[in-house]
Amino acid sequence: MNGESLEKKDPFPGEAPIPLKQLQKFQRGEKYKVPAGASRRLKEAIISSEAMSDLAQKQAARYDLLLPEDAGFLEGDEDEDTNTISQDVIADAVDITSGSKYFSLHLSQFGPYRLDYSRNGWHLLVGGKKGHVACIDWQSKCLMCEMNVMETVNDQLDQAMFAVAQKRWLYIYDSKGVELHCVKKFNDVLRMQFLPYHFLLATASATGFLQYLDVSVGKEVAAICTKMGPLDVMSQNPHNAIIHLGHPNGTVSLWSPNQKEPLVKMLCHRGAVRSLTVDKTGTRVSQSLDRKLKVQRGLLSAATGDIVQVYQNVLGSSPVSKPYMAHRLRGQIWGLAYCPFEDVLGIGHGEGFTSMIVPGAGEPNFDALDTNPYRSSKQRQEWEVKALLEKMQPELIGLDPGQLSKVDQASFEQRHKEQVEALGFDPLAKDKFKPKTKKKGRSSAGAIEKRKRKVAHEDQRDVIQQTVQERTEREKELKEKSKEKKNLENKTTLDRFRK
Repeated sequence: MNGESLEKKDPFPGEAPIPLKQLQKFQRGEKYKVPAGASRRLKEAIISSEAMSDLAQKQAARYDLLLPEDAGFLEGDEDEDTNTISQDVIADAVDITSGSKYFSLHLSQFGPYRLDYSRNGWHLLVGGKKGHVACIDWQSKCLMCEMNVMETVNDQLDQAMFAVAQKRWLYIYDSKGVELHCVKKFNDVLRMQFLPYHFLLATASATGFLQYLDVSVGKEVAAICTKMGPLDVMSQNPHNAIIHLGHPNGTVSLWSPNQKEPLVKMLCHRGAVRSLTVDKTGTRVSQSLDRKLKVQRGLLSAATGDIVQVYQNVLGSSPVSKPYMAHRLRGQIWGLAYCPFEDVLGIGHGEGFTSMIVPGAGEPNFDALDTNPYRSSKQRQEWEVKALLEKMQPELIGLDPGQLSKVDQASFEQRHKEQVEALGFDPLAKDKFKPKTKKKGRSSAGAIEKRKRKVAHEDQRDVIQQTVQERTEREKELKEKSKEKKNLENKTTLDRFRK
């Protein structure tokens, strides 16, 4: 030993490698390339921004390994189809808390019913066609408010306050059922969607108008005449806040509040589009010729008549041959909605409401900074203030959210050209060198000319360096090509056998 201490060497030095698939999961767009001729300050800013983005991506991928929870799906015995397992059998097999999520509300007098869940998954809002509206804490089965508006209810939307599209106008109520506003500008509304990061309420009416209401200030942002008849099929893309509308002629159109014309208009079916849904990634759209569709975590629910079917792995490459789950109800199905963070599918039908257990539909690892299902009332108030401060403007809604981080070079050059024509000179042009005036006879005409000649070549230094560099690169490429050509000419057919 000779008094020397033996140090154990780490068999795995450095940081643990991150799987490539895990890194791709948290990738946010492609890397931004440094433009040619960029200034040193711009290059440093781009390099620093990309380094921070890579660090955030690696940290997110490492911390994701600490979340072992996974969505548990229903698995049948050998040669057993899971779609034959009834809801009663599932409710008896699971724990008491999970079993209580399967229940039905028999409301046959004012149906059929539509429904909507709040973003944190705690509250349920149901609305009957004949005027019955109720807000329920569905987990504790406590009734928060209930009323009958005494006229037709076309749609309803549940947030901190809830909106009800009644026969003539749009009404806003608080959580206790007290009427707060009657928005008469929004008449004959059939469908609604709420954009949470923009605080915009988008409505589609029977008159063919798509309107946007900023609920933070109570101002109408845009009113677009689609000229496509009544708009009774509506959905939003959670990825970019684009509104999707389905039409009776089989087309689907995409809209933004910034344009009066559709961003995209495509023919999807020969018949009328009756339902439309978009997954969370915003890359896959599902349309239906009849009744309802909802998608969550790769599970697609479809309803026809009084039967609802749930399909698994619909986003995969292989075709789906049979449903994952199925359930028959007493009345005709009118609306479907997955409950956020829960293995629950809400079904509104002619005889009331049914909560169906769908194993695997819940989110096991949620982002509590975005939407926390366990937040307190004080945390909710703080979140609302923060969300208002970080509210995105409607002008930022577009098909590609990544365009916000790029410079519109064409429009910049056009604006610069118009500015030069209006002013008569180029405001971005580099000013000529003007020597400072000095005392004691050092600012004579001869001295000023000498100082001008000293810096005369500096304006052209960058241009000269760039041209010299391009010339050397061009000469290098020509030399390499001529060398390869000579080597090919000297080779014979027998050279392939030489070592």
